[in-house]
Amino acid sequence: MDEDAKRWLYWAIPIVVVLGAGGALWYARTHNTPAPAPAAQTEAPSTVEPPVQHPIEQVADDKPLPALAESDRDVQESLAGAFGRSIEQVLVPKDIVRHAVVTIDNLPRKKAAVQLWPVKPVGGELAVAPGGEPTLSPDNAARYAPFISIVKNADVAQVAGVYRHFYPLFQQAYVDLGYPDGYFNDRLVEVIDHLLATPDVAGPIKLTQPGVFYQYADPSIEERSAGQKAMIRLGSQNAALVKEKLRALRKEVVKQSKQ
Repeated sequence: MDEDAKRWLYWAIPIVVVLGAGGALWYARTHNTPAPAPAAQTEAPSTVEPPVQHPIEQVADDKPLPALAESDRDVQESLAGAFGRSIEQVLVPKDIVRHAVVTIDNLPRKKAAVQLWPVKPVGGELAVAPGGEPTLSPDNAARYAPFISIVKNADVAQVAGVYRHFYPLFQQAYVDLGYPDGYFNDRLVEVIDHLLATPDVAGPIKLTQPGVFYQYADPSIEERSAGQKAMIRLGSQNAALVKEKLRALRKEVVKQSKQ
């Protein structure tokens, strides 16, 4: 079924293309009459960056940040402090910040590329209830136990502290992704709100198998984003826990800078 059944190996990073437009000068012609003097040239409009909706609280720290390309070790150590050493069992310790930014940016989209996730893919196969019309087995939620345990034990305030400390690197990775005028914390809040809006789908959740892989039979589920379908696959109980943590994280990252 979509990215789970395909082992999450099928989507690509979107590319943002900025197009410019040119203007043309118009000339008037009259019979035996000189052309009117050209109008005074108007000043080109200034480029105004989109306003920042959720400015991240600045962190005063004497320790300089590493370069983005050399940040994995420091980021991993900081994450272990916030999540516990168990995070190292699921973390992909390479390009952590870049992969986190790409993944977060793409969760509201249709597909996700597992090779760009900052964590390892969930093991095992999609659990389908036996017999009759195929439905998503309640046992499928157990596949996420290692991740849910880590999320449950996470200190959200510490997680937010790690994020604020390394925020300039997250912002740099977001700009490098193709958003020169973007503000990553605004995107993070937008994605959190998107995930929180995932409906709690009561089982049994019917599946269909038009080819090799399963899909949701209900188009209103199948057409949802990669992030919301992932929340649904977690199962109601797991999803409720994740949403609780997301709400707490949102409160932390929308705090205004201290004056």
